[in-house]
Amino acid sequence: MSNGMNYVVIQVVLKEKFLGTGSGNLTELENAINSQAALGYRLHTITTSASGSKGFGGGDRIQATLVFERLV
Repeated sequence: MSNGMNYVVIQVVLKEKFLGTGSGNLTELENAINSQAALGYRLHTITTSASGSKGFGGGDRIQATLVFERLV
């Protein structure tokens, strides 16, 4: 578990549902958080930004940037 990294940064792109509200793939975000927790990291910071639409039926994109800190 000692790879010398105290922080890890991951970006996850979430696609909004075409109909209704909310993200259609929050499990992707959960998986990213849980996989880092299993490696001994905790979520330090999360930011989001809109990435725009990918055309009809594509839905909007939200980019989440997650910063994880190693637990000592």
